[in-house]
Amino acid sequence: MRIGAHVSTAGGLPKAVDRALEIGAEAVQCFCSSPQGWAFKPLPKEQTDAFRDNSRASGVSPAFLHGIYLVNLSAPTPENLQKSKDSLVSYMGIASAMGGAGVIFHGGSHRGAGYEGVFRQAVRCLAEVLEASPQDVQLILENSAGMGDHIGSRFEEIGRILRAMGDPRMKVCLDTQHCFAAGYNVATREGLEAAMEEFDREIGLANLVAVHANDSKGPLACGLDRHENIGEGHIGLDGFLNIMRHPPFRDVPFILEVPGFAGKGPDKRNMDILKELRARAGV
Repeated sequence: MRIGAHVSTAGGLPKAVDRALEIGAEAVQCFCSSPQGWAFKPLPKEQTDAFRDNSRASGVSPAFLHGIYLVNLSAPTPENLQKSKDSLVSYMGIASAMGGAGVIFHGGSHRGAGYEGVFRQAVRCLAEVLEASPQDVQLILENSAGMGDHIGSRFEEIGRILRAMGDPRMKVCLDTQHCFAAGYNVATREGLEAAMEEFDREIGLANLVAVHANDSKGPLACGLDRHENIGEGHIGLDGFLNIMRHPPFRDVPFILEVPGFAGKGPDKRNMDILKELRARAGV
């Protein structure tokens, strides 16, 4: 089990590896453009090559890109749906060039249309993204916390999309905080086992390629996407110890997306806490 973090690329993509090393991260996730805007500027080959070289030399791997927050498989207008597809394809291209594993993204909100109302559109959108993307990277759908009519808060919804896709490059990232907020009590051993049995039944454990390790500011089933530092939220240290001990997670990278104890994002203190729990879990 490798433990990593989402880090900044300020100063250039290769800087992400340096920042990961500074906090002791063994894997890394980053954006390659502003997460709040559609604008995308292709990265020069020098940057993607340098990232690939730095990652290999340092052993910081796997590397993931996180899609921008505006991506919405359920976009009600053709213009925004096309922008969503274009953004994912651009990110998939960069992920391939930098030697990354793939692109983790949020499915977006159906805005009252209902899951059934947007299901076909979402599947068609993802199929078009994969068709236009390099073959050596994965498109990784992240479960949602359920706020704002977001799709994918239930494992059944994600599983239906993957089955309809039928493409081995379509994978899943499990966010611990989103699970908890959506009503899956991953903080207890019984709740975790029940959740992962449902995950395996609906999605398949073979499709799990990353975990976003985040504690939860809100209580169970709050429906709010609010991350907290490890051990400071409602999942707690015992909850994360249970998670890291659970066999399906043994070989899956854990990526921190926490606010940080100084409010500056994932930090060495959160990293050390997870590493200590990993040691106690024997993985």
